[in-house]
Amino acid sequence: MLNDLTSALSLLETRRSGRPREMVGPGPTPEEMARILAIATRIPDHGKLSPWRFVIVDDDQRNALAALLHQALGEEDPEATPAHHDKADEFARQGAAMIVLISAPVPDHKIPVWEQQLSAGAAGMQLLNAAHALGFVAGWITGWQAYSPMVNAAFCGAEEKIAGFIFIGHPGAEIIERPRPPLDAVARRWVPSKD
Repeated sequence: MLNDLTSALSLLETRRSGRPREMVGPGPTPEEMARILAIATRIPDHGKLSPWRFVIVDDDQRNALAALLHQALGEEDPEATPAHHDKADEFARQGAAMIVLISAPVPDHKIPVWEQQLSAGAAGMQLLNAAHALGFVAGWITGWQAYSPMVNAAFCGAEEKIAGFIFIGHPGAEIIERPRPPLDAVARRWVPSKD
């Protein structure tokens, strides 16, 4: 059973993202969203810098986001077809709720930017876990939208980057497990050098 809520450990063992394009409502209430975001901040953060931000795109802002994506797509790919623009429109409207995760490192700090970016990634993962723990499904997507200078300018300040778009809702189709790597392919014991 995927996303098994019988215990914290069973959820972690079975957590599976939902496909944003298949999600249906309702999304989180304002209180649930505040709880999800508060949980997302409980992650490793060397230097206590909070080098990440969450930008909520409300339902009544989806048309404006779609317009931004159409404009950005025209700049990114002047030969984009109507089908590409349809996908941009679909992206702006999928999921019952949308949060843009921003990596916001503090420059010229003793904590390296790489560690600050890792903290932003941890915040994104914790956000997914929080949404799933509340009975939703969530999905984290990047795509060209996350790397577009125009889209980044609309959400980010100087030195910031979009780390991803996180969608929250309920599954509108069966969630299927994906292949996971065997542990012996990704984990090993350290063997010190004998030199």
